[in-house]
Amino acid sequence: MKTLLALLTMTLSALAADSIHGLTMKDIEGKDLPLKNYAGKAVLIVNVASECGYTGQYAGLQALSEKMASKGLVVLGVPCNDFGGQEPGDEKTIQTFCSSKFNVTFPMTSKVSIKGDAKHPLYALLTQGGGEVGWNFEKFLVGKDGKLIQRFGSDAEPESPDLLTAIEAALK
Repeated sequence: MKTLLALLTMTLSALAADSIHGLTMKDIEGKDLPLKNYAGKAVLIVNVASECGYTGQYAGLQALSEKMASKGLVVLGVPCNDFGGQEPGDEKTIQTFCSSKFNVTFPMTSKVSIKGDAKHPLYALLTQGGGEVGWNFEKFLVGKDGKLIQRFGSDAEPESPDLLTAIEAALK
């Protein structure tokens, strides 16, 4: 009951806010990750999974992070197991997979639920008015002010012109 109340309080706080900067997540190592750390930066939030047909996008996300970090972009990977059980591992397993297969260095959070009753407050905020996330590797571009700018489907590759144009605009 206590956990349910805490989750409800966090979700209501997220819905009351229109910025991700008021939220704190756990990073992949279990440490607090206040999203206010990303104030003044554009953030591309991607729900990721290790056993998905889109898993190869990790390479493009890493390249995007390397190319655009100095301009103020943060790629944030958010592992979830909500779609087809395609992220079954624990955080250590996920971290090892990402670093060994794709040399991922961009920040990653702990595994969370992003849909349904157990939806993390970040995704309650990001999907407010836009419907549930449809599948792994959906992308949410958040502006320097912490507000959602645009949402991209799983099939939007990290190097797609539409995504790159939106990121460039968000960085101005």
